Amino acid sequence: MMQKRLFIFIGALILFLGCSSKDPVLEYNKSAEYWYNEIIKAIVANNMDKADSLYTSLSSEHVASPVLSEALLIMAQAHMDEEEYAKANEYLDEYIRRFGSSLRNEYVRYLKIRANYESFSRPNRNQQLISLTIADTKRFMETYPTSPYIHMVQTMLVQMELGEKLISENAASLYEKFDKKDAAEFYKEKSDKAYGGEGEVINPKIPWYRKWFE
Repeated sequence: MMQKRLFIFIGALILFLGCSSKDPVLEYNKSAEYWYNEIIKAIVANNMDKADSLYTSLSSEHVASPVLSEALLIMAQAHMDEEEYAKANEYLDEYIRRFGSSLRNEYVRYLKIRANYESFSRPNRNQQLISLTIADTKRFMETYPTSPYIHMVQTMLVQMELGEKLISENAASLYEKFDKKDAAEFYKEKSDKAYGGEGEVINPKIPWYRKWFE
């Protein structure tokens, strides 16, 4: 009986050691350049979870490294490419927090507007975010009137204002159906103020299967 238990213990120990050898080796205390290069490799391999983890190591071990700002921009752009706009914004916000006086601050704020703008594939579900982004966009145009990105920002602003107008029109229409006149009037006024451009606004066509959710 004792011998049988010994064999079971040895077998379990061998199995445990075998599994342990397959676990990834915990890396730490590496140079900033090492972490930076590993981040690039992870992004190229389309492994954003690993890239996020590697960035955490870089920012923890090298808070004053000159490659940190570049890594932040690369991570933000990579998440935008993956249409992970909320995550991209986290990196852009961190860049602004750490390097707010940087000469690249203009570009970073433009990227932040673009990240939000590109996330509006279904604007009727992003009412608060679209309003905040419109305010940020107008602030950008006031702060950087000669920016090389100004024309792109102006185009995004017009489209976001049109989106906000349609959201308010839909809300007014919905409240009218429920005979809530005060709320309907509020959103009608908001719709009138949302876009001050000339010409008729044409509502986009929404597929029938989305109308139930809009």
